[in-house]
Amino acid sequence: MEIIFQAHHATISDGMRARAERAVNKAARRLGRAVDAVVRFEGDGPTRRVEIQLRSPRNRNLVAEGRSPRFFGPALAAAVDRLMAQIPKKDTPRARSRPAARRPRAAAVDMAGA
Repeated sequence: MEIIFQAHHATISDGMRARAERAVNKAARRLGRAVDAVVRFEGDGPTRRVEIQLRSPRNRNLVAEGRSPRFFGPALAAAVDRLMAQIPKKDTPRARSRPAARRPRAAAVDMAGA
């Protein structure tokens, strides 16, 4: 999967790129068959905005946006949370039913000896 980073009026550190890449890869694994992703970082005055667009052939394009007053970290976290909320949860296999534990039978009362 190809991840494209775009920065508009923003300087993005390598750590922030790595964090965004890990988050997008995690979302792509959960979505399955993701083609590519675009992560946009925008700085507009004091507001920081991160937009993530994830494309997959079977599903519609997923787009999520996060904003923060000063830093890209919280904006990225908000965008990832919104992206994960859009991905349908896969059916998890139900726990295999185990046979019920056998209870010890009540001791037979010896009527002859009583």
